[in-house]
Amino acid sequence: MDETVAEFIKRTILKIPMNELTTILKAWDFLSENQLQTVNFRQRKESVVQHLIRLCEEKRASLNDAALLDIIYTQFHQHQKVWDVFQMSKGPGEDVDLFDMKQFKNAFKKILQRALKNVTVSFRETEENAIWIRIAWGTQYTKPNQYKPTYVVYYSQTPYAFKSSSTLRRNTPLLGQTFETHNSTTPLQERSLGLDINMDSRIIHENKVEKERVQRITQETFGDYSQPQLEFAQYKLETKFKSDLNGSILAEREEPLRCLIKFSSPHLLEALKSLAPAGIADAPLSPLLTCIPNKRKNYFKIRDK
Repeated sequence: MDETVAEFIKRTILKIPMNELTTILKAWDFLSENQLQTVNFRQRKESVVQHLIRLCEEKRASLNDAALLDIIYTQFHQHQKVWDVFQMSKGPGEDVDLFDMKQFKNAFKKILQRALKNVTVSFRETEENAIWIRIAWGTQYTKPNQYKPTYVVYYSQTPYAFKSSSTLRRNTPLLGQTFETHNSTTPLQERSLGLDINMDSRIIHENKVEKERVQRITQETFGDYSQPQLEFAQYKLETKFKSDLNGSILAEREEPLRCLIKFSSPHLLEALKSLAPAGIADAPLSPLLTCIPNKRKNYFKIRDK
């Protein structure tokens, strides 16, 4: 298994909460039930991750396998993303009643890869006649960035597509050229259904109210002026492990758990201000982050009360 694939799988697993890990791995269906039974999910997560990576190496997981795991994680946490809703139109006489999933996948990938050399496309079908599409974008000179993908959810035989908000806006028009139409007598044609990127007045943007709320909260929290320049903030945490499970190794630990978290950026406060509007974090942000200007310090110690 390639090192980049191993790192990709590792990062994805680390994002998954422990109480969801078994469910998501079973939905992934890459590791067998017997293999999963060899994993002790009660040990430290770092140890669990290492064991799972070894199992993936034994099965020689591919980049597409890793992408499928990321899609499943995103499906479980789709409510954490901001989605743009687009309505597609079709020309007179065009019919989308019949839908061939295999042809759709082949054409979608073919058109994207023809327009942009470095791009990876992965698909996952669901029981609701929806297809999840994961697109990792590169450029003509750089490999696809697997950690900043775009997700598209398309329900076959409907005029709607749902796209996750992304900072890579330059690639949005390209998506409009990849939704194709076909009928029962002719092969899949490479012509666009006219994805309306300009969002005319007839299309309802379902995220408008949420975006207005995020913008209002952000302005109330940070103001409408430039933030003071700060390059880092550091948090030291000491807390006792709390769990309803008996017999846990960490629950029997008398010493508090300690960790150090450091946020750094050339302009940290402006970066924090942009998180919610960009869809990277929920609004409002934690008071531990927004209190920095008022407290006039960037070193914090957090202990149990």
